[in-house]
Amino acid sequence: MRRIITICIIICLIIGSILGVYYIFTKEKPEEITEYTPQEEISEEQMRQTMVSLYFKSGEDIIPEARLIDVKELLDNPYKEILEMLIDGPKNNSLEKTIPEGTKINKIQKQADTLIIDFSEEFINNHKNGEIEEKITINSIVNTVTELTEINGIKIIINGEENKSFSDEKIKFNKIFYRE
Repeated sequence: MRRIITICIIICLIIGSILGVYYIFTKEKPEEITEYTPQEEISEEQMRQTMVSLYFKSGEDIIPEARLIDVKELLDNPYKEILEMLIDGPKNNSLEKTIPEGTKINKIQKQADTLIIDFSEEFINNHKNGEIEEKITINSIVNTVTELTEINGIKIIINGEENKSFSDEKIKFNKIFYRE
């Protein structure tokens, strides 16, 4: 009887050892933490670029056109750079310019949260008449510059003179224009 008990204990130890070894080798091991490597490295040039939205005419409305530009272009005078791009017109052929041909920026000044823009007289002399076209132009400028968080409105001056208007006098520049 003693022999049978000893054999049973030995068999149990052998089976226990086999099960223990099996458990150790089949147990899920925690994933090793490795350093994340992006699939594509970001180049120095990409790190210096930012996205700006310029608003151009589409039908009787304005829609944004995104442009990827070098941040260095915005360091000296970001407002002038963005307005110059708006004056140059859209890259998308389905959009139209909103600022009349020949318009120049004489001066730009930031006063609190308002951008005072002094345009050349071509801004009013070369503009298509009509309140809809004029509103499109104003909204295009306002929406473009208010994309910069510190600007909430614009005031337009023509050749240093305040209180001018478009030639049909539908929209006068005697107020600050805000985003609609």
